[in-house]
Amino acid sequence: MSTLKKPVVTEKATSLNEKGQYVFEVTRTANKVQIKKDIEQFYGVTVTGISTIRTNGKVKSKFTKGGAVSGRRPHGKKAIVTVKEGDVIDFYNGI
Repeated sequence: MSTLKKPVVTEKATSLNEKGQYVFEVTRTANKVQIKKDIEQFYGVTVTGISTIRTNGKVKSKFTKGGAVSGRRPHGKKAIVTVKEGDVIDFYNGI
């Protein structure tokens, strides 16, 4: 089973692509060794570094006829992956 969920394609994450860094949403239990192995296998690039970030889910509330309902979005984890100079990951290939 893959540890990668999806690439993060935001303005901030896209600006990192110029430096050879890419952001992925990964499973919460994934470690750096597993992430590196999956990215090298799936995208065919050489990974030189990985930083991971654990994120807390936002608390959300809404007001309904029955009263206030509050809950929380799920927690997550992101990985910022640095690839070898000259390697490129193309998220838009095949669209």
